[in-house]
Parts: sequence; C-alpha cells; structure tokens
Amino acid sequence: MKNYAYVVLSNPVPGRDQEYNDWYSNRHLADVVAVPGFVSAQRFRLVDPEAEDAPHQRYMAIYRMQTDDPSAIVAELQTLVETGQMEMSDAFSQSDMAIHLYEEITPVVEV
Repeated sequence: MKNYAYVVLSNPVPGRDQEYNDWYSNRHLADVVAVPGFVSAQRFRLVDPEAEDAPHQRYMAIYRMQTDDPSAIVAELQTLVETGQMEMSDAFSQSDMAIHLYEEITPVVEV
C-alpha cells in the first residue's frame, strides 16, 4: 500500500472560531480517521497570517492515508458528508476551503 497526505486548508465562519476549533479538534479529526484507509490526523494553525505570501486559510489539517486506491477513500468520505452520516459544523466555512491529495515520495526522515 502507498502512503498519502490528504490536506485540508480552512477557516471558521467569522466570529465562530471557538466553535469551529472545538468541533474540528474534538469531533471531526476522529470522525475522518474512523473511515477505513485513514490512519492519522493532525491540525495546524498558520503562524503569520499577515505575511505577504500567506494563504488566506488560517488552519490546516493533514490526514495520513494508507491505501492502493485513494480516490475510493476520498469518495467514501464525501459520501459520508453528503448523506449527513458525518456531522459537519456550520462554523466551518466550506466556501473558503481548499483540499489537496499528495502521494508520499520519500520515507519520513527523523532525527
């Protein structure tokens, strides 16, 4: 099986940061990792959102996947969201997100 990173860049709806972060960290990460093929999840916050070349999304989630068919896993995730089987918070700005799928090309290098 190959390793992939499913990267989601997002923002909360204005004024709803606390609700967004609570839902994302305490509910959504675990919901996604429960989908077969996802193996881990972690969130990050942009350090300098005022930097000239900064993306407009302030938050990033990286979901690690192990699979031979990443498209099938992404399709399953989309189905769960679209059918309401996976709860999405209305504090999550869906119109302001970007999603990218990356294939691992090197092993992890650690110290």
